[in-house]
Amino acid sequence: MSDDFNMSMRKFLKQVGVTSQQAIEKAMREAGKPGETYEAKVVLTVEGLELEHVVTGTITGEGA
Repeated sequence: MSDDFNMSMRKFLKQVGVTSQQAIEKAMREAGKPGETYEAKVVLTVEGLELEHVVTGTITGEGA
């Protein structure tokens, strides 16, 4: 793959990671349940490629 492709991919994934972490942290603060464990799921779709990629995992709050 080209350097331009790799750079645009990394930029997109960095944006996804940073904004997702901020959203999760905000929601956990607002929930006020510091020791809770949450099941998480991310669904990535890419239009034009017929791609749907699902990632699941567990997020454990502070103090758990």
